[in-house]
Parts: sequence; structure tokens; C-alpha cells
Amino acid sequence: MTKSNKKQLIIIALYVTSMVLVNTLGSKITSIAGVRVSVGILFMPILFVATDVISEVYGRKTSTLLVNISTGMLVFMFFMMWVCISLEPHESWELQESYRAIFYSSMRMTIASVISFLVSQHVDVFTFFLFKKITRGRAFWLRKNLSTFVGQFIDTTIFMFIAFYQTSEKFTVGFIFSLIIPYWLFKLIFAVADTPLCYLGVWWLRRKDPSLENANNEQQPLP
Repeated sequence: MTKSNKKQLIIIALYVTSMVLVNTLGSKITSIAGVRVSVGILFMPILFVATDVISEVYGRKTSTLLVNISTGMLVFMFFMMWVCISLEPHESWELQESYRAIFYSSMRMTIASVISFLVSQHVDVFTFFLFKKITRGRAFWLRKNLSTFVGQFIDTTIFMFIAFYQTSEKFTVGFIFSLIIPYWLFKLIFAVADTPLCYLGVWWLRRKDPSLENANNEQQPLP
């Protein structure tokens, strides 16, 4: 295995691990600057950096494959959670209800999570390479942030509507958008703040590996 392959595996492993943590630890709700948010938002910068770095260095096919594999892993994770929760506990184990409360998510929220992830990540990749073509491979910071803005708005919107729309009289279209906008704005702040890390990640992957500079037509030097 080459050094480049090892670096790629590290980025992919970091991405998949963060995706799993978002969908397990993310059930806890906290408050940041007075806004009600999931603790899963703390892992968003890692997901943003990993996706953008993979897209920039390895190209569209690799980033699309990463999204598809991650979606499959997400489905597998939810399925195994359901199996483990459903198994009858041993009579000596008295934590079944706590176990269920921590790891169980409703089918509606599970479906919302999978669909929003799959659609938004593909949109993110598509938008990234659309702007890469428009900018002729330059302005990485602009392509990276614009694609994240679009992708995360779609992710937040799809998840909120599928998971909560009309679950009660309170969850109207207007109320859901009142939840979407501040949550999305937090994601935008994280996306902008992690831009230097994306440049650092691209540099780290390409360092001492000139084959990655122009491996195919998608690879362009950073400005």
C-alpha cells in the first residue's frame, strides 16, 4: 500500500466515523447561542472537510463512491441497531429500556436521515464540480463553501420535513422553517471556519505525490 493510499483511507475512515457519530450521539439536543441544535452539529466540520478534500484531490468518481458507500453503511448501521434492540435481553440484564431509549430512533427519523444524507451529499458533489468547471479549477474556497451551503440547506430541509412535518399541530411549514434557518446558519458558519483546514488537507494529501496534481482532468492546482 502506498503512502497516498494510506492517507486516502485515513480521510475516508474519518468521514465514515463522523457520519456514524452524527447518527448515534446526535439524538442529544443542546443549545448554542440560544439556538436549539443537535450535538451532531459538532461533527459537521469534519464531514465538510473530508468531502471537499476528497472531491478536490481524487475527483468526482471517488467522492460519489464515498457518498454511496457511506449511505450503505448508514442503512446497515440502522438495521443492526434495530436487530440488537429487538433481541430479547438476558434476564440478568436490566438495561433494555435505557438501551432502547438511547439507540432507538423512529422509523420516520431513520428514513429522514438516510434520504437527506443521500440526496444532499450527491447535490454537494454535483455543485462542487459544477463550480469547479465554471471557475476552471480555481477559487477552491468559493467552490467548497457554495457547494456546502447548497448541500446542507437541502440536507436540513429534507430531514426536518420528513422527520417532523405534521407530527403535531405545531409542526407546520412555517414552524419547521423557523427551525431550519438557524440550524442551517450554524452549518454555514462551521463551513466557512473550516476552509483553512480544507486547504491543509489538500496540501497534506498531495504533498510529495505529484501524480495527484494532475491525475486526471478534474485535478487542478489550488490558487
